[in-house]
Amino acid sequence: MVISSDPQPKPSAALLAYLQGKLGLSTSAINLGLRQAELEQAPLPVVLWSFGLLSLQGYQDVLDWQQAQE
Repeated sequence: MVISSDPQPKPSAALLAYLQGKLGLSTSAINLGLRQAELEQAPLPVVLWSFGLLSLQGYQDVLDWQQAQE
């Protein structure tokens, strides 16, 4: 469990589309991650990785994608 005292921004629609389209996460997996990320106030990719829904490589792919979006 990753608990932060600072509220995290809501994930963008582009991130959700990337997770589903490029990494193949199901809608239910993403919804679980969203609920847990809000509960823990943690970034969605960290929560997905901690639940085993993203591999370490998948997590790195998300970080690379996010960096390219900036």
